[in-house]
Amino acid sequence: MNERVLRKLLEDKGFLDERISFYIEKGLILSKDSKEEIKGHLKKARHNLDFIGEISYNFNDWILVACFYTAYHAALALILSKGYSSKNHDATLCILIKEFYQNGLSKEDIELINKLDKQDFLFYVETKQKREEASYPTKTSFNLSDVKNIKAKTRLFINKTERIIKEK
Repeated sequence: MNERVLRKLLEDKGFLDERISFYIEKGLILSKDSKEEIKGHLKKARHNLDFIGEISYNFNDWILVACFYTAYHAALALILSKGYSSKNHDATLCILIKEFYQNGLSKEDIELINKLDKQDFLFYVETKQKREEASYPTKTSFNLSDVKNIKAKTRLFINKTERIIKEK
């Protein structure tokens, strides 16, 4: 999802609701509640994070791919914690925004924003884009500073996800 669409989803509740309705109609968002599956996604995210730590920076394309899948498993755990399941990256992002990002001024909303803010969603989109750049073209080397930055953000995202789910 490009940054313009992401911004519109964050700023326009009507647009967000339309997208979610579309994904529900297509069967890409389902109602589901499974504590075991939440644990499984968090375990897989931690497993992937350990793998990222083992990969040499000579294979930084694979670090980016693993960072995305680590963040994606964390995102799936988050949406499951709210009773949703998703079969699509963009649908997952819409549910994350709906459930974890609010523009209201209530105390609860502010606390929620502090837990998972706009930067986390931008990180998720950035990681997906980097994973696509690393997976599909023939390029095998990426800017080391960018790779290290995404690797650090991935670790922070997993930690934040675990805190949110634990507090639920």
